[in-house]
Amino acid sequence: MSEASKTASISVRFVFVCLLAMVLLGVSPSGSAAQAPSSSLAGERIQMSRRTGPIIIDGDLTDEGWLTATRVEKWYETNPGDNTEPKVRNVAYLTYDDQFFYAGFEFDDPDPTAIRAPFGDRDNVPSFTDYGGVILDTLGDGQRAVLLLANPRGIQYDAITDDSSGEDPSPDFFWDAAARITERGWTLEIRVPFSSLRYRNVDPQTWGILLYRNMPRDFRYQIFSARLPRGSNCFVCHSNPLGGLEHLPTAGHLVAAPFVTGTSNAHPQSDLGTDLVPAQVKGAVGLDLKWLPSADNAIDIAVNPDFSQVESDTAQIAVNERFALFFPEKRPFFLESVDLFATPLQAVYTRTILSPRWGARATGKDAGIRYTVLVTDDDGGGKAVLPGRTGSSLVDQNFGSTVAIGRLKRDIGLSFIGALVTDRENHAGDGHNRVAGPDFQWRPSGTDVVAGQWLYSETRTPNRPDLAAEWTGQSLGGHAAVAQWGHNTTHLDWFALYRDVSSGFRANTGFIPQVGYQEVSGSSGWTVRPTNFFSRVRTFLNLDRQMGTDGVLVSRQVMPGVGMDTRMSGFMQYRYIDEQIRTGVRILPRHLFGYIAQFSPSRRISQISLDGTAGRDIDFTNSRPATGVTINLSATVHPTDHLELVMLRDQRWLNIDGPAAQAERLLSEHISRVKATYNFTPRVFLRAIGQYVSTDRDPLLFLDTTVAPRSGDFTGSLLFAYKLNWQSVAFVGYGDDRELTDVRSLAPLDRQFFVKLSYAFQR
Repeated sequence: MSEASKTASISVRFVFVCLLAMVLLGVSPSGSAAQAPSSSLAGERIQMSRRTGPIIIDGDLTDEGWLTATRVEKWYETNPGDNTEPKVRNVAYLTYDDQFFYAGFEFDDPDPTAIRAPFGDRDNVPSFTDYGGVILDTLGDGQRAVLLLANPRGIQYDAITDDSSGEDPSPDFFWDAAARITERGWTLEIRVPFSSLRYRNVDPQTWGILLYRNMPRDFRYQIFSARLPRGSNCFVCHSNPLGGLEHLPTAGHLVAAPFVTGTSNAHPQSDLGTDLVPAQVKGAVGLDLKWLPSADNAIDIAVNPDFSQVESDTAQIAVNERFALFFPEKRPFFLESVDLFATPLQAVYTRTILSPRWGARATGKDAGIRYTVLVTDDDGGGKAVLPGRTGSSLVDQNFGSTVAIGRLKRDIGLSFIGALVTDRENHAGDGHNRVAGPDFQWRPSGTDVVAGQWLYSETRTPNRPDLAAEWTGQSLGGHAAVAQWGHNTTHLDWFALYRDVSSGFRANTGFIPQVGYQEVSGSSGWTVRPTNFFSRVRTFLNLDRQMGTDGVLVSRQVMPGVGMDTRMSGFMQYRYIDEQIRTGVRILPRHLFGYIAQFSPSRRISQISLDGTAGRDIDFTNSRPATGVTINLSATVHPTDHLELVMLRDQRWLNIDGPAAQAERLLSEHISRVKATYNFTPRVFLRAIGQYVSTDRDPLLFLDTTVAPRSGDFTGSLLFAYKLNWQSVAFVGYGDDRELTDVRSLAPLDRQFFVKLSYAFQR
C-alpha cells in the first residue's frame, strides 16, 4: 500500500470512529426527532403569529403584514442602567411564514441628527454606532444564539454567541435587512430564511429571543427585551421564550456556490531590486456545497476551495516577543458552528490548515448532543509553530498532510460534557500528530462556572532535521490539562486557573505555543457604578505563577489596576505589571506601567484609542535587562457617511544599559497603516490599504546574533467589491509588496492582480 493510501485509510478509520461514537451517544446525522432539553429561558414569554399580509423589506413598517404581527413594547436598559426603563421608546414587531422569520423595529430618538450610522462593509458595525436587531436561540437550550443586527443604513452584522466561549463574528448567514432614518428616529426590517438557522425537528418550536438596541451617545446605552441581572454567569439563558412557531421547514435546503478566480503575480527576475517578471495568469474553478439533510444538521463539501484572504491581517508588533502571534479564522468553510472548536485548551486552530485541495464536514445536533466531523487534504506550505517552555519558534512546513477533527458536546441543562479528537498525518508517511481528550463545563449556581479539559497527544515528528532540530522522526507523547473556576456577582468577581502542559505534548492542528510548564493564576475585582463621568469602575488584582515541569521558575506576575467606563462611550484602564521571567538561564525582572484610553467623541470622529506600556523591560533576544516603551495609537474617522478612514500607528523602543549606565537604543519598531474605504452602497465599496512596517537595530549591541541594521516592508492593496450576499460576490484587486534594501529603498517584492466571481445558487 502507498503512503498516500495509508494516510487516506487512517483518515477513513478516524472518521468511522467519530461516527461510531456519535451513534453510541445517541446522535443520528439524519436528525431524528428528540425530546427537547428543559428550557432555562428566564424572560417574559413572547407568542408569535403567522404573517397575514405582504411585507416588503425596505425599512417601511406600513406594510399590511406588520399590522397583525406580535408587538413588543417592554424593554429594559441594562447599561448603564440596571434593568431600568429606557429613556427612549422602542417597539418590535415579530411574525413569520412558511419560509422566513420577520422582525421590524421602531427606534425613537430625541435627536435623529445624532444617530451614528455610517455606510460600511458587512460586519463593520462597531459598538460606537447605532444598531439593533434580534438574538435568536433557535435550539431553545439557553446556551448559544445567533446575532442578526443592522445599523440605520441596513449594514448587517451577524455572529454566534455561546455562554461558554463568548461571541464570534466570523460566521455569515443569508438574511436581508433594510433601514430608514426618520423624523422620529429610525426603523429596521429583518427577514431571515429558516434555512439559515439550525433548529430541532419538533413541532411546535420553542425558541429563545432577545430584542436588542445599541445607542451610543454620552454613554453607550444597551437596551434589551429581557432583564439581564448583573453578576449572572450567562447571557443567552435570560432570553424571552418565543412560542407560536409551527410547521417550519424540516430538510432539503441546498446551497451551491461555484466560483472562478484569476491571478497574475510578478516576481523579481533574480535578486531583490531587479525588474519584476510577470508570471502566467493562473485560473481556478471550485465549488462550495452545503446541504441540510434536516433542520439541525449540515453537510459541507468544498472542492478546490478558495481559501484566499481578501482581507489583509492588521500587522502586530512581533519583535522581542516570546511566543507566536494568533490571528483569527475568517474562511467560510470552517465557520459552521465554529463555537464547537472553542475549548479551554485551544487544540483546534483551523488556520494551521493552509491550502486544502478538498474538504468535507458534517455538523449538527441531535438528542442533546452537538457534533462536527471535518476532513481535509492540505497541501501545506507556510509556517508551523514549534512550542517551548519559555518561547516558541516558526519553521517552514513544505509538506502536505491529511487533517481530521471530531468534536462532541452533550448539554446537561446549562452545563455540558464534551470530547475532542484531532489527527494530522503527513503525506510522506514520516510523521503524525494525534490528540484526544474530554472537556466539561459545570454551572453549580447562577454566579459560578467551573470548566476543565484534559488532552493526550501522540506524535512522530517529520524526519526533516534540515527544517527543525526537533524534526528527527522521534516519537513524543504528553498531556495537557486545565481546570478553572469563575465567580461573578454584582460587585465581586474572581477567577482561578490551574494548567499543566508536559514537554512532549504537541497540538499541530491547534495553537498551544507553550509546553513544559505548570501554571497557577487568579484574579479578583470589585465593581462600583457611579452616576457621574464614570458609569462603572472596577479595581482588580491579577496573579500568575508558572513553573517548569523540572521545578524551575518560568515566570511570576503581580498586576494591580483599575478600569473605568466613561462618558463619550469611553473606556480607560491603568495597571502596574510586576513580573519575573526566565529568559535563557536567567530570571529577569520586568516592571511596567500599562494604560488604555478609548473614546467615541462624535459621528465624524468615531473612535480614538491609545494604549501602551513603559518601564523596566527585558531584551529576550539577548537575555538581559532593558527599558522599553510601547505606544499604539489608532483612530476611526468618517468625513462623510460614505467614507471611512482607519489610521494606526504602533511604536516600540527597547534600550539597554551601556557604559556609565547610559541607555543605548537596541531596537525600534514602527507600524503605520491607513485604510480608506468608500462605500457607494451597502453592497459596493472601493478600499485602499497602505501599511509600512520597519525595524531599526544596533547590530553592535546584539550578543550572539547577526542582524541587519534596518529592515522594512510595505504592503499596499486596492480592492473593488460587489456583494449581493456573503457568498455571491465579485472582487477585483491589486496588491503591491515591497521590501527595504540595503540602500534603504523599497524594492518591488511582489505584484498581484486578481479577480474572483462567486454566486450562490439556493434551493
